[in-house]
Amino acid sequence: MQTKYLLSTTAALMFTTSLALAQDFRIGLAEDPDILDPDQSRTFVGRIVYAAMCDKLVDITPDLEIIPMLATGWEWSSDGMTLTMTLREGVTFHDGEPFNAEAVAYNINRSKTLDESRRKSEVASISGTNVVDEYTIEIMLANPDATLLAQFADRSGMMLSPKAAEEMGIGFGNAPVCAGPFSFTERVQQDRIVLTKFEDYWRADEINFDTVTYLPITDDTVRLANLRAGDVDMIERLAATDVASVQADDGLLLEQAVSLGYQGLTVNVANTDRSETPMGQDATVRRALSLAIDREVLNQVVFEGVFAPGNQPYPPTSPWYNSDFPVPARDVEAAKALLADAGAEGISVEVQVSTNPVAQQVVQVVQAMASEAGINISIVAKEFATLLSEQTAGAYEISQIGWSGRVDPDGNIHQFMTCEGGINDSGYCNPEIDTLLNAARTSTDVATRKESYDAALAILQEEMPIIYLYHQTWIWAIDDAVAGYVPYPDGMIRLVGVSKTE
Repeated sequence: MQTKYLLSTTAALMFTTSLALAQDFRIGLAEDPDILDPDQSRTFVGRIVYAAMCDKLVDITPDLEIIPMLATGWEWSSDGMTLTMTLREGVTFHDGEPFNAEAVAYNINRSKTLDESRRKSEVASISGTNVVDEYTIEIMLANPDATLLAQFADRSGMMLSPKAAEEMGIGFGNAPVCAGPFSFTERVQQDRIVLTKFEDYWRADEINFDTVTYLPITDDTVRLANLRAGDVDMIERLAATDVASVQADDGLLLEQAVSLGYQGLTVNVANTDRSETPMGQDATVRRALSLAIDREVLNQVVFEGVFAPGNQPYPPTSPWYNSDFPVPARDVEAAKALLADAGAEGISVEVQVSTNPVAQQVVQVVQAMASEAGINISIVAKEFATLLSEQTAGAYEISQIGWSGRVDPDGNIHQFMTCEGGINDSGYCNPEIDTLLNAARTSTDVATRKESYDAALAILQEEMPIIYLYHQTWIWAIDDAVAGYVPYPDGMIRLVGVSKTE
């Protein structure tokens, strides 16, 4: 009996030790992602999950240089009509299927042809593919596309297992299968997403966690409290008002990176009959709302001056910013005059916003400012995934929404402003804008592209389907036991090389 007891104790100790060695890295997210299918999804937090689950053809450096990932090299033909990519050998998907040129061809075709795909406009220039050999693929274009490599550094370049995608069809996002450092384990909506280390990952020796768990915690204060209590190891989008507190906390680290994107008000101008309002049908009314907003005050009141006021898809620090249209000063009297010209004094409009308290504060400040010009805003708070769904369906008048930004300027404007853009939820359509933005895609000359974007911005400053408000700074708060985290301007959380001491 004594011997049996000793053996049981030893086994228990071994089991306890094994559990202690297993490390789970826990990340607090500001929202719950939408569907986990790179072709169908659109949320920023979804991309954070993909960063650990779905490797791309190429990636970026913190300085925004495009570098190899699943593609080890590439070469353009002299006419810019063919991109030849050499692929990494020995990579497998989470289901054991091989990654090769056939898989890349399948993924490109899926992005182009899946009915629900939001990537269609991002890969519209691709006319076909040619599998040269197992690890070489030619991508043929209908016209030169200066944006394509940047698209491959994001969801359009994420590689899914063709076998899994075929078997699951439209339900792929319920149990996604990719080729990244972690594989999908489970998801409980509004509660958690759990991923498990993929032992056959091509950089497995640089992955230091057995699992990574994403926890949607929409309240900024609660998210930070969870970090301080040790319930999470890291939180994304720390509230600007909490920066000083975190900096003074010896147990926490703070990391920041200026974002590539924007936040604003997307106006429904032609997406179902909900667009049939003075705000939706008259650009003069939209310009009045823009003039009623003091963007600098908004930045100071809500973000303590940490962010940058904005009025374009790119921040004022970007080389793509159109300096002919600086961030406007607030002018209530001019706003009232525009409303009078439009016969729209005292109008009412509904703005939907996520349940995130900071987002709601932004809209409340806008509401107060707009009321002084004679625009009455009612606010409707919705869970983020619901907000996106209803925005896509046109079940809204104005939506407070943003975009995390892309390396190439095309990613901040084309899919929102072209008639068939994959995320054109406003329903805005102007053939002249399509011509200009499509032209910007086909040139590799920076000055020529800039001319096209400047001309498009001049039109959009008048028509304003999106009223841009500010450009945020990504801010992460991290437990000081974590080492090796590198901030990126795209806001993604890359876990390669990150470790944690117990």
